[in-house]
Amino acid sequence: MKLARWTDPDGTLSEGFVIDDAVVPFPDGMTVASVLEQGLGGAQKLFDRVQSAPRTSLSHIQLLAPLTPTTVRDFVAFEEHVEGVSAGVEGKSNVAAEWYEAPTFYFTNPHTISGTGAVIGPPVCERLDFELELAAVIGGGPDAPESNLDVDQGESVIFGYCIMNDWSARDLQAREMQVRLGPAKGKDFGMTLGPWIVTADEFAPYLDAEGFLAVRAEAYINGELVGEDLVSNMGWPFPELVAYASRNSRVVPGDVLGSGTVGNGGCLGELWGRNGGLTPPPLNVGDAVRLVIEGLGEIQNTVGAPVPAPPIPAARPRTRQRRR
Repeated sequence: MKLARWTDPDGTLSEGFVIDDAVVPFPDGMTVASVLEQGLGGAQKLFDRVQSAPRTSLSHIQLLAPLTPTTVRDFVAFEEHVEGVSAGVEGKSNVAAEWYEAPTFYFTNPHTISGTGAVIGPPVCERLDFELELAAVIGGGPDAPESNLDVDQGESVIFGYCIMNDWSARDLQAREMQVRLGPAKGKDFGMTLGPWIVTADEFAPYLDAEGFLAVRAEAYINGELVGEDLVSNMGWPFPELVAYASRNSRVVPGDVLGSGTVGNGGCLGELWGRNGGLTPPPLNVGDAVRLVIEGLGEIQNTVGAPVPAPPIPAARPRTRQRRR
């Protein structure tokens, strides 16, 4: 099954299933969020109900991001990506020993999500980049666990998957991470999810013996292939990422967990580190970025003009006096 959100020709927001080359709204005014809460079993019952319902061609609608996430956790699960990016940032390739001990993620902004076809307005920056990722979407269902899940439970709450592009302003990111926090403003201006959510059961043929998803991922800039990898090169399979995210915390329907950037050119930052310079060049206005993942389809976005923001002054020296 494929779940999507879209705008109809009259501008109406609709949510429902993608069936072949058409879309069908959910019955009873349901939304992607409410279907995720029901889990895969509830989604299947709805899907059976709409088989004879009227359909609208995909060519007549504009796809949006397939959900409005409750939270977005983005992991860094590809060793090859860390090797390349560290070479560009630190001058030498280095994977910290701590990377191997447990999955690492950061929380990013769920309020700046876009869908395929959107024009991305980045901040004013000099090193705009994309990141090709696979994202898991959490679902619910009767008695679905939320906290301190084991790996089997982690697998049970994965509703489906979509493609993720974690847009990155590398120069802004490099500055703020010198303060040992972030990434923040180098990332939170935009993320693309899409083109739809494909339910987890459809990926069973791609699972290898250890539970990794052996789907092919490709990145293109202006039609030129710049990166390709198998998602099975992750250091941890998705159920383990979900279990880790739930440690002493909660994962709930609508949460999104990104795999982190795939290796072998899944972003420009990795290639800059390996090539010893800005080759290929950073993204610029008008560039078209197309990300393709086997079993999911593709998302494509165009880089728009940078969006200036009001200035913020630098920190001022303070006296550090302790009494008024």
